[in-house]
Amino acid sequence: MSDGRRLLDDAVAARRRAGVVSGLRGLARSPTRTSVARSADTEVCDLCGVGIPEDHRHLLALSERRIVCACEACWAMRSGEGDYRPTGMRTLWLKGLEVPDDLWASFQIPIGLAFFMASTVTSCVVAMYPSPGGATESELHFETWSRMRELNPVLDGLEPDIEGLIANRLVDPPLYVIAPIDRCYELTGTIKAHWEGISGGPGVEVAVSQFFETLRDRAVPA
Repeated sequence: MSDGRRLLDDAVAARRRAGVVSGLRGLARSPTRTSVARSADTEVCDLCGVGIPEDHRHLLALSERRIVCACEACWAMRSGEGDYRPTGMRTLWLKGLEVPDDLWASFQIPIGLAFFMASTVTSCVVAMYPSPGGATESELHFETWSRMRELNPVLDGLEPDIEGLIANRLVDPPLYVIAPIDRCYELTGTIKAHWEGISGGPGVEVAVSQFFETLRDRAVPA
């Protein structure tokens, strides 16, 4: 191929790429790309402000560890850009996970309900447990999580940032599931929404049970 033809082909390819980017940006600005009508109680994209359906995409803002609601166009354009990462996709139900009582005690989590995520921002594993005010965070010692992984090699595949291990030791037998990180944060939001009084009230127990039933329906066995 001649140099002139190669330069022409490169120019055409560059124009096509520019057209794709321009089209996506136009979609992001267009208020008519979604059938969701904007109203006072409609959920909106946190990045561009247009109305989005209830069943919408999420991104994780890494530095803030914050879940961002996104429309399809923003999710496509911003995934992997800068601080944003798409949340995980798999829900894996773990049977027979080995978590001895002394190992759980070493996590220093005051309740039997938490999720764990490997954070690339802090370069460690973070445990988050629900409270009336939202998620409470605690960084784990390297030795404790290393023992957890030695006992349960399935955790070697836990994707940093975008998915987490949810543990419910308030029931017998305990429940463990790997889930997308937005589902992990959904658990803390569910508890906050149903909490009543000092102890939480019966609504919290029902809401947590329903949450895990929904996860089980979506999950595949390990």
